[in-house]
Amino acid sequence: MDDNRVYVFDTTLRDGEQVPGCQLNTIEKIEVAKALELLGVDVIEAGFPISSPGDFNSVVELSKAVTWPTICALTRAVEKDIDVAADALKYAKRGRIHTGIGTSPYHIKYKLNSNQDEILERAVAAVKYAKKYVEDVEFYAEDAGRTDNVYLARVIEAVIKAGATVVNIPDTTGYCLPNEFGEKIRFLKENVKGIDKAIISTHCHNDLGMATANTVSGIMNGARQVEVTINGIGERAGNTSLEEVVMTLRSHKELDLHTNINSKNIYKTSRLVSSLMNMPVQPNKAIVGRNAFAHSSGIHQDGVLKNRENYEIIDPAEVGINESSILLTARSGRAALKHRLEVLGYKLDKEKVDEIYEDFLKLADKKKQIKDDDLLVLLGELGKGERRIKLDFLQVVTGKNMVPMATVKLDIAGEKFTATESGNGPVDAAISAVKDIIHRKVVLEEFLIQAITRGSDDIGKVHMQVEADGVIYNGFGAHTDIVTASVEAFIDAINKIGNGSGNKI
Repeated sequence: MDDNRVYVFDTTLRDGEQVPGCQLNTIEKIEVAKALELLGVDVIEAGFPISSPGDFNSVVELSKAVTWPTICALTRAVEKDIDVAADALKYAKRGRIHTGIGTSPYHIKYKLNSNQDEILERAVAAVKYAKKYVEDVEFYAEDAGRTDNVYLARVIEAVIKAGATVVNIPDTTGYCLPNEFGEKIRFLKENVKGIDKAIISTHCHNDLGMATANTVSGIMNGARQVEVTINGIGERAGNTSLEEVVMTLRSHKELDLHTNINSKNIYKTSRLVSSLMNMPVQPNKAIVGRNAFAHSSGIHQDGVLKNRENYEIIDPAEVGINESSILLTARSGRAALKHRLEVLGYKLDKEKVDEIYEDFLKLADKKKQIKDDDLLVLLGELGKGERRIKLDFLQVVTGKNMVPMATVKLDIAGEKFTATESGNGPVDAAISAVKDIIHRKVVLEEFLIQAITRGSDDIGKVHMQVEADGVIYNGFGAHTDIVTASVEAFIDAINKIGNGSGNKI
């Protein structure tokens, strides 16, 4: 075994799915499992088969759906649980039974109404029974975080002797301090006979916000498997976050530890899990939160624009995010404003930037954040005269029980062209008519609508992002008629194709 390899055991589909409101159907679980396989996780904990027919079926179907990750099924230290788990794993290319029992005084006395000797016997019996079905047996000592180290070592030594290939040391309640948890792993490494025959695993909860710190401390003291979830989801305050552990190891090269994770798939896997489980990711979440690579302070913005590493220890591209976000607020400086204008296709001299900056600050004092289309309002008609394609006429017909139709007339370098198209709605019909005229293959990547004012006479602001030949172009429009604003935004983006104002993807 590679002593520097850390195995990633993902329990998003078991522990993560125990969060109220996060339950997935089998098809959704398969979609997540395939994403985890592409991400490069080593083990997927697919469910707790004895708990419900749905969980049983999920383990069966996930075993069929993925190829190289180990599929793991959870059980209690009960023979019937193990029988059912083994049956659920019958199609797995590599199957693992994850069985165990509580070892802390709280669990032994209040949950199990037992004693230490009896718990040890039940632990050994469960591992031996699971071993009849599969070679790969993982044992969990539930609430190991609050278990006396000497007794914990006795249990772990006994289950390894009984055949456990992985021993899971969970901080079930998230109680441990990082140094305390690390010392627990170190104690096992130094005092358990035969510990070299098994992989030590961590399973830390986040009740005190220390799940990642405890997990990393466990790794630094000898653990070589981490049990994690995407976005850190899980019961109560959640589990250790996969993305945080993986990127911590990657950032601290002096640890000389590595995983099999393809980090460039982290962000899209995070979005998938968030969407399917209806669990929004908090904006300030490390690695995958929308503010993780966003900068609003003028000092930070200037530093990042000069050299990203001034304020970022991770290149956002490493986790699948295109680039850092420079958010324009009242704290932003001229460097950030100039940069954003250039992204929008406006290269202005210092005097013009200074002139716009004064108006920018006045508007920023009134709004929490300045958007791209707010900048276009500040710029006024600047640059419009240079646009080759202009909207000359637009008419849409739409309503209930009728097919939306749109007629568009464009002025292209002084020559007029007209097209009529149908669509799923008035905007779709109008965009289709524009595409008919321009004869250019473009893909609409993003379509955002926002109101500038309040009331039924709102000015609608539209931001469109289109892709052409592997380059992203941004377009903006504002009008009291949202269809007109949408077409203007689309044409604005089209006008930028070929003028160097796009971003490669």
